[in-house]
Amino acid sequence: MSQPISAVVSVSSFLSKKKDEQLKKKPIVSIEHVTYDDDLEEKSEVVRGLKSRHIQLIALGGAIGTGLFIGSGSALSVCGPAPLLTSYMITAFCVWLVMNQLGEMVIFLPISGNASVYALTKKYLNSPLSFTAGWNLFYAQAMVPPSEVTACALIIEYWTDANSAIFISIFGIATIGMNFRPVKYYGESEFCVAIIKILCITGLIILGVVIFFGGGPNQDGVLGFHYWKHPGAFVDYLVPGNTGRFLATWTAIVKSGFAFVLTPEILASCAAEAENPRRSMPKAFRRVIYRLIFFYVGGVLVIGVIVASNNSRLMSAIAAGKSNAAASPFVIGISEVGIKVLPHIVNACFLTSAYSAGTSQLYAASRSLHSMAINGDAPRIFGKLNRWGVPYYSVGLGSLFIFLSYLNCSNTSSTVFAWLSNIVSISGFLSWMFVGICYLRFRNIIDYLDLNDRIPYRVPLMRYGAYFTTGFFAILSLTNEVLRLFPTKLVYK
Repeated sequence: MSQPISAVVSVSSFLSKKKDEQLKKKPIVSIEHVTYDDDLEEKSEVVRGLKSRHIQLIALGGAIGTGLFIGSGSALSVCGPAPLLTSYMITAFCVWLVMNQLGEMVIFLPISGNASVYALTKKYLNSPLSFTAGWNLFYAQAMVPPSEVTACALIIEYWTDANSAIFISIFGIATIGMNFRPVKYYGESEFCVAIIKILCITGLIILGVVIFFGGGPNQDGVLGFHYWKHPGAFVDYLVPGNTGRFLATWTAIVKSGFAFVLTPEILASCAAEAENPRRSMPKAFRRVIYRLIFFYVGGVLVIGVIVASNNSRLMSAIAAGKSNAAASPFVIGISEVGIKVLPHIVNACFLTSAYSAGTSQLYAASRSLHSMAINGDAPRIFGKLNRWGVPYYSVGLGSLFIFLSYLNCSNTSSTVFAWLSNIVSISGFLSWMFVGICYLRFRNIIDYLDLNDRIPYRVPLMRYGAYFTTGFFAILSLTNEVLRLFPTKLVYK
């Protein structure tokens, strides 16, 4: 690791040529020994209660949720296995770039109020953009908990037909209650749930490999890539031929966004409350690539191998609006080869994943709102902390969004889930665009002050990656809405 960073950069000073001398004369401080920004730290004394093991498990399993376990089935049926795999590879690569960009900026100055897209936009761009970025991020993060609480109710439907409002209330209260506790309890909860999710997806991938080689009870031989030949690797989307295949691939990319959305922001939010951020955070950011490759890309490869895109059970589950194990391509593929008990176990893992995703995003939303409050872009009351260092007013406002889950009681479950997840996807794409723009300005400032030798976390591709991700997610945001204009069986999950 490079030597300690010893400069705090003000974007307003950098942008104004008249203030160049003031920027150069800014006092030098050491991140290891003193507060990094006296004004900011005085406003926000959050408790650094996240241990290194918490950070590492959040990095590996924190964002694995219903998008991968269940939502991937819709993309498989609409687009086919080849577009599904291609889309996850492309999106995983772009998210890895965004994660690196965000990681370099956050680890450079890992203090409370700086560990969010809003705070970085405030520092490296300008106030109007930071205001927009902040409220967009809060909106996206605050919309995830109702989406995941809704998902919890849908998952429970696999076992019982009881009123969904009961389970919405139970999981809503559990999600809110966890976020009002000290951050160390959130860390322990995520640590345990991440282990469950990692074991679950690892077991499913291993089982998929067994099925690939014909090891299932009802299999007579090696399955291989049979479903890539019959019914085929592609499902033509809207029009036949190569154009239809291209549209299928692009549609799969759009749909894959929900599985990754807001993943980098969760990890970045932990920096302000990590016990030793300059040591633990670089490790966490570097290990994200393994999660993206093994869990996401490996997972969808297995899905495309063990389930046909025209599988009758998959098509029926999607048509019926199922969002539990019955609609999971993992479970369908396992059941097709004669394994009967596992779906119940897997459904329980899906339930913990949905709860974990909602809890994590409410945590991130409250920290984003808290950051805006202490910087003047949200009412000051949301900057207040309780004796445990929890921004309880911010948690309270974010918790109000969970009441949107009760829409599920009067509408088709899948429709509500589609509304919520689509909103989250668009806002998430916009947030990643802001990250790329921020990073470009950040690199300009670092080069201007000749601080490249003091960057503790260096990333590949640097500016090229930022240009690419900014443009890519801008196009993705536009086409996400365009695709919704066409009549299709596409369901956003």
